[in-house]
Amino acid sequence: MTSPAVEAVAASGIEYRVVEHGPVSSLAEAAAVRGVEIADIVKTIVVRVAAGDYRFVLVPGGRVISWPKLRALLGVARMSMPDAATAKAATGYERGTITPFGSTTAWPVIADERIRGREISLGGGRHGVALAVQADSVIEVLRATVADISEPGD
Repeated sequence: MTSPAVEAVAASGIEYRVVEHGPVSSLAEAAAVRGVEIADIVKTIVVRVAAGDYRFVLVPGGRVISWPKLRALLGVARMSMPDAATAKAATGYERGTITPFGSTTAWPVIADERIRGREISLGGGRHGVALAVQADSVIEVLRATVADISEPGD
């Protein structure tokens, strides 16, 4: 199975596994079919900081972006989540498949501090495909900013 995401993670030199599964309709179902805990599924959320300026935000399952914390980190008063078409135009990926690996633009990455030290499951660029990777390797290779930017949710 290949995709821009799989090709990019392979080219990065970090260890990874491709996990293929059928359609899922919830975070709990995705965790079950991938054989991981909900917190190990890391959502890649595209955030618009300004016109034509986006960030990838990595948030563990069971948590959501804390907008006040993220705004403070970035030093901005406003930001938003783009609609599905804009997110696809900015990344090359459909919602539910988005990953920083192989994106059409290498936007800066912000990772919630809670993913450190874990094997995580990221989107693999296609529906039903995930990348199992060490979070610390992802943080290093993507030069992610790591901070407390989430709160309980989902």
